[in-house]
Amino acid sequence: MSRRCELTGKGPMTGNNVSHANNKTRRRFLPNLNDVTLQSETLDRGFRLRISAAALRTVDHRGGLDAFMAKAKDAELSSTALKIKKDIAKAQAAV
Repeated sequence: MSRRCELTGKGPMTGNNVSHANNKTRRRFLPNLNDVTLQSETLDRGFRLRISAAALRTVDHRGGLDAFMAKAKDAELSSTALKIKKDIAKAQAAV
């Protein structure tokens, strides 16, 4: 299971631990990932995704999963999220 947000593509970053003696050793900064179920009003069902806390706030701010997916860039989305985006767009076009 990779440590990557399925909606924003946010992943681990690298940096240094710096001691009091100014010794530097490499470390990783991992994203704050959460397993959540997001509801789609268009498809009337839930989707389980592993997303960062920042992405969850963004989804709430934009007004839900459907609105977030409408503005999301395809390059940032995982293959699962990309399939959800296409299903939502197809359902909205049919209505």
